[in-house]
Amino acid sequence: MELIADLEKIEQNSDEIHERFYRDLEFGTAGLRGILGAGTNRMNIYTVRLATQGLANFLNKRYKNPSVAISHDSRHKSRLFTEESARVLAANGIKVFISRELEPTPVLSFCVRELKCNAGIMITASHNPAIYNGYKCYGEDGCQMTDHAAGEVYNEISKLDCFKDVKLCSFDEALNSGTIDYIKEETYEAYLQNVLSQTVNKDICKDAGLSVVYTPLNGTGNILVREALKRINVNDIKIVKEQELPDGNFPTCPYPNPEIPSTMNLGLELARQTGADLLLATDPDADRVGIAAKDKNGEYRLFSGNETGILLTNYILMSRKELGNLPQNPIIVKTIVTSILIDRICKKYGCERRNVLTGFKYIGDQILRLEQVNEENRFVFGFEESSGYLAGTYVRDKDAVVASMLICEMAAFYKKQNKNLPEIIDELYAEYGYYLNTTLNFEFDGASGLEKMTSIMTELRENPPKAIANIKVVALADYLKSQELNVLTGETEKIDLPSSNVIAFSLEDGGSAIVRPSGTEPKIKLYITSVGKEKSDAEEKANLIASNMEKFIGV
Repeated sequence: MELIADLEKIEQNSDEIHERFYRDLEFGTAGLRGILGAGTNRMNIYTVRLATQGLANFLNKRYKNPSVAISHDSRHKSRLFTEESARVLAANGIKVFISRELEPTPVLSFCVRELKCNAGIMITASHNPAIYNGYKCYGEDGCQMTDHAAGEVYNEISKLDCFKDVKLCSFDEALNSGTIDYIKEETYEAYLQNVLSQTVNKDICKDAGLSVVYTPLNGTGNILVREALKRINVNDIKIVKEQELPDGNFPTCPYPNPEIPSTMNLGLELARQTGADLLLATDPDADRVGIAAKDKNGEYRLFSGNETGILLTNYILMSRKELGNLPQNPIIVKTIVTSILIDRICKKYGCERRNVLTGFKYIGDQILRLEQVNEENRFVFGFEESSGYLAGTYVRDKDAVVASMLICEMAAFYKKQNKNLPEIIDELYAEYGYYLNTTLNFEFDGASGLEKMTSIMTELRENPPKAIANIKVVALADYLKSQELNVLTGETEKIDLPSSNVIAFSLEDGGSAIVRPSGTEPKIKLYITSVGKEKSDAEEKANLIASNMEKFIGV
């Protein structure tokens, strides 16, 4: 009835009808993600059932007696979509393990591996606004589905009619028969034990006197983040009450993304009131974490995703080398749009740095490759600039629970030396140079927006700039063509990564500008790296590069 009422509202609105029905919500490597509502280009029970029937057909062709784990976050319709997915799978003879309550995305990744499932489904739209929901699909390794597998599922979906071809059964009957089973508490405890095993300086928090403000942003992190911190003896934790309980409306932060400074406002207010050393904020599905820390003047400094990753990389490598438990030939994995300062830290500690495409599944894939040759212990840490981090190999997605634990441990370690995180990041900049990373988003909504984004990327490929902000372009990497051109010599080199719609311009002074359409939202993202001796130098360059690139993008 709700969907019928939704359709009746737009009966006379041709533009809205077009937006909702001009295409099917496309199933890709990120699964589905879209605005809630009626229409083939919206998230609703019919698009969810259709995707799940396609997944069921794919699994039944590939496996004998397949099984799937399903969980969800705090968004509107998340529980409904979880149960509808389970009904379709069970009707197709597929065993389903389902969470009783909402859980973080990394827990779903763990459950797929722990329960030896052939796939996983996480109902979430991560940090998108409240009008969105999504459907993330995982492979049997606990990593988001590969391009090839997602393509096969999409082919299965394309053959189906959402009304005629979808099998459904009663949820309660499937539960009674055992085709659907609730995930047991011991599985969640096993996950938590794996998180705790990633501690670097054991018991460092016990007498450090670290004080923390934490906000789960009305999402899924509340129970597990607090339990992990409690178990490493971080006992002084204040919770942002307005953002403590699950609420799909996200009433205090329309964009529940810890990368956005305004999202941290309530947490910063409480930190100032209590004098906390550290503020942690996890996004609704608890796979990302943002932080702020108090400096020596009592002011709070927000850290970018890159800066937190730089701090953690340096802390983990330094500590494990001092403790003598850094593995032989250690590996740090980062995405191509993540800070290149990591390269210099890795070099200092004799660590290999691997670059992968944007998307944590590519970091997970590197762990799988190591696992296949019995070298998974070489993986030390992986991260992407958008506040996603992972230590350990127990999951294959970014994990805000383990990241929150390690951030607190790191803050306690330095507090015992009478230092704070702002001091440490400044010391690293003094040692290596100021690497400023700036991300800009340009939104292109609707059908016309998709066409505009395609046109922009085509124009950048066919007529690339020779200089950006009067700084010469020395290399042009086109990840769609898997080719990098050395502009100075004219020589080309193959890029040994999967094809992706990304263009990277390397600049003569060591900076860069990288352009890519988002895989989950109607926007083009611009990643700028500017390098200076001091912050002011880097900021000036970043502003000039941004202004120049805006002209090329046409905004």
